[in-house]
Amino acid sequence: MKLKKIAAAALLSLGASLAQADTVKMECGAGATVKSFCDYVKARFEAETPHKLQFIDLPRASDEKLSMLQQIFATKDSKVVDVMAIDVVWPGVLDRHLLDLTEHVKDLEPAFFPSVWQNNMVNGRVKGVPNFIDAGVLFYRSDLLEKYGEQPPTTWQEMARIAAKIQDAERAAGSRNLHGFVFQGKAYEGLTCDALEWVASFGGGSFVEPDGSISANNPKAVEAFKTAANWIDTISPKGVLAYQEEEARAVFQNGDAVFMRNWPYAYLLSQDDSSPVKGKVGMMPLPRGGEGGQHAAALGGWQWAVSAYTQVPEAAIALVRMLSDFESQRQNFLQMGVSPARLDVYEDAEVQAKGPHLTLLKQAFDGAVARPSTVTRTEYPKVSKAIWNAAYDTLSGRTSAEAALADLEGRLKRFKGREWK
Repeated sequence: MKLKKIAAAALLSLGASLAQADTVKMECGAGATVKSFCDYVKARFEAETPHKLQFIDLPRASDEKLSMLQQIFATKDSKVVDVMAIDVVWPGVLDRHLLDLTEHVKDLEPAFFPSVWQNNMVNGRVKGVPNFIDAGVLFYRSDLLEKYGEQPPTTWQEMARIAAKIQDAERAAGSRNLHGFVFQGKAYEGLTCDALEWVASFGGGSFVEPDGSISANNPKAVEAFKTAANWIDTISPKGVLAYQEEEARAVFQNGDAVFMRNWPYAYLLSQDDSSPVKGKVGMMPLPRGGEGGQHAAALGGWQWAVSAYTQVPEAAIALVRMLSDFESQRQNFLQMGVSPARLDVYEDAEVQAKGPHLTLLKQAFDGAVARPSTVTRTEYPKVSKAIWNAAYDTLSGRTSAEAALADLEGRLKRFKGREWK
């Protein structure tokens, strides 16, 4: 409650200090639920400040949106957008194009999940404020686990044992298309997320550490890669090497997999009336890498940021503060179903009633691990590609885990040079 009062007072003070009304250009998405939230934001912002809010459109696909923003920023255009949502891996990539928010939002830090707040800090400066959070989770067929007297696994080793047991038994009984485990195995950003989760869960770090040091090649990382490679053609189909999120979800939701790694969005879809597995799905934090390991989920989500070229910085900051407060985050969940980045929203009675699964997700978010995007800055696209290629080469059997990680280490050292730029 104290944080809410501080945020409200700061917002009113900032608005009152302005001599004239400004128009803030804010990106807002499409769709009925998004429009409802944006209407709420506009009505509230224009009622609580002297400013006006104008919505603009940006591409919906993440890569297309990043490309457009980079084109806009390259010309230092101040007329297109003031406030926009940026992906969790963009703060470092867009660093010099984003307004430094540190002195304007530092009081908000205690309200948010620590991992997602730190992800928005580049060289000690806050370049974004969390909008909503996402993290990898494990889905499982609760009916099949019950049928075979098994509990949800706590380690990857347990997961593999249970997956093989149920897969083999069900296939012998006639379910020949059933697989033990599906995940995102294609060579793309999703595999970087999966690989990070495997390695971090074994205690092998995050390929590049927050201080910029390279940790990719270590015994724990090798063990994690070997563990994942053993899934292929045993509990995971060879075709998983072409799966992204939706391919994995299609197999699982059709009833053809015991376990699935995916993002929380898949849960509500699995409970749709048309879903063959409705009422048969459980969700849990990703397993640990053995008894000495930890639960580790790749951090996802979006952040609110301000263009460094804005002509209305004070009004834009006022909008970001409003978007980041308790009520805005509460409405964001109630209207769109996205997971709040603020801790206090999880204690709200209405939020708990609508989203009982959030209690479990909060555990996953507590263990979220950021991809090494902020620290590697503009080099992150190359870093991520190197990570997913190393993981893919190991999964596909092209090379050993040891060789793949040694090669990855060499590539990362070349990308870094003396320091990350």
